[in-house]
Amino acid sequence: MSTVAQLLVGLVAAIHVYILVLEAFLWRTPRGMKIFGTDREFAERSAPLAANQGLYNGFLAAGLLWGLFTSEPVGFQARIFFLGCVIVAGVVGAITVNRRILFVQAVPAVAALSLVVLAR
Repeated sequence: MSTVAQLLVGLVAAIHVYILVLEAFLWRTPRGMKIFGTDREFAERSAPLAANQGLYNGFLAAGLLWGLFTSEPVGFQARIFFLGCVIVAGVVGAITVNRRILFVQAVPAVAALSLVVLAR
């Protein structure tokens, strides 16, 4: 796999680690509320749901890292599968929550997936 493809997969994983931290640990903080456009009342009520979402984002990051550090052909298969999951999650999030999710999650994953496939 090319270095650029590896870097993009790593970037997508890092984005999802960051989302994990925001949703699971910083949801009720001023920073978390500002990023997600919530207020204190909503943040308090929805914190368990946000922590759960954060965990799922952590699983996506773990899968991508597994794909980066596992030998072929399993590494390639893991990268394809988890990048596909990120793309689907980004599209669904853009449709149901906020269009910005498409650009934060799906677009980087599409770029990484394209390079992973081309580098094969």
